[in-house]
Amino acid sequence: MIPAAVLTVSDRSAAGLREDTAGPIAVEALQAAGFSCETAKIVPDGADAVESALRGLLASGIRLVITTGGTGVAPRDETPEGTARVVERELPGIAEELRRRGAQAKPAALLTRGIAGVAGSALVVNLPGSPAAVAEGMPLVVSLAGHVLDQLDGEDHA
Repeated sequence: MIPAAVLTVSDRSAAGLREDTAGPIAVEALQAAGFSCETAKIVPDGADAVESALRGLLASGIRLVITTGGTGVAPRDETPEGTARVVERELPGIAEELRRRGAQAKPAALLTRGIAGVAGSALVVNLPGSPAAVAEGMPLVVSLAGHVLDQLDGEDHA
């Protein structure tokens, strides 16, 4: 099984003031798709916290990281900035499609600034912190992740 991880980015959840309701949805979707994934890791908002957590997960051999939260326009929403420090090649089509699909359900989805990209031999995708947005976005992510990881491993285009 391919190792995956979910990183929930939230000051309130990291402080124990709010339950993480989005991370478990992503974990469940990854497990259902055949990925090996433990409970979501929670970190506070901010680019430095996101960068550090991503680097740690990737160094441990994780091949797919889904982040939830910190993609909006609030002052501490810096998940894309932290992710950009780690990602070597962006895959803008994934983020664009996540926004497009999200906007069909809720126009405010267009305000999310999440990115997706490759870091070494791993795929990293930012999702909003809303449980609904995670539930709507995970089918797209799991439908593409295997192909991306195969390509990173040098396999031919399918």
